Amino acid sequence: MELRNQVAFVTAGGSGIGRAGAIAMAREGAIVVVSDLEAGRAGEVAAEICSAGGRAEAMGLDVSDDNALRAAIAGTAERYGQLDVLHSHAGVQVPGRLDQVSAEGMDLSWRLNVRAHFIAAKAAMELMVPRRSGSLIITSSNSGVQYDREMIAYCTTKHAVIAMVRQIAADYARYNIRCNALCPGFVDTVFNAGFEAQMGGRAGLESYVSDTIPMGRFGSAAEIGEAVVYLASDRAAFMTGHALVLDGGESL
Repeated sequence: MELRNQVAFVTAGGSGIGRAGAIAMAREGAIVVVSDLEAGRAGEVAAEICSAGGRAEAMGLDVSDDNALRAAIAGTAERYGQLDVLHSHAGVQVPGRLDQVSAEGMDLSWRLNVRAHFIAAKAAMELMVPRRSGSLIITSSNSGVQYDREMIAYCTTKHAVIAMVRQIAADYARYNIRCNALCPGFVDTVFNAGFEAQMGGRAGLESYVSDTIPMGRFGSAAEIGEAVVYLASDRAAFMTGHALVLDGGESL
């Protein structure tokens, strides 16, 4: 098992990619703390992991609450004696062009898509530096390596995440702590609601995926979960500061 007895903390782990990554890490032997804004969803994922013979616990967590986020990460290390992996995944998608997105919409995007990752990474780093070991995985998007039409808030913040990841990686590589960005493309989850509305409904989104993405399909959350395991584990021991794009070739 690639992650035997390692401790991983996941935000937005109650559904979609967060859930898939949590399950995949648990399957590889990690103890996974699953947090989500909806405590019930986190509980369902933790229960699923435990019923399969893994180890997990769940908690409700609003990542926009700095103190709660810091306390949740610090508390994980206190209970288990270590923190090996952070997958900071929570985010929001506010669609629209410059003239369509309010300042409040941009502020929300920045707070959840950048600032919350900053707070989470800072809290995790305080625990990892003394042990000179750890892997930070911060979810960006393939929107962080290209420019989607009419998605100014989303693209701006996702590009910012990659810049932050690379800066963290450069500053902390000497401590044997890696920081990488996870950059999924279209994965068939509820998070696509903004793009779906922009494209006039589900049929429009499916048409875009089949016609525009070279592989002609959505990715699956399970496929992205396997990438989370890769970034968390020693399989990626010499990878840091990387934006790992999994998008079926869309950004090519």
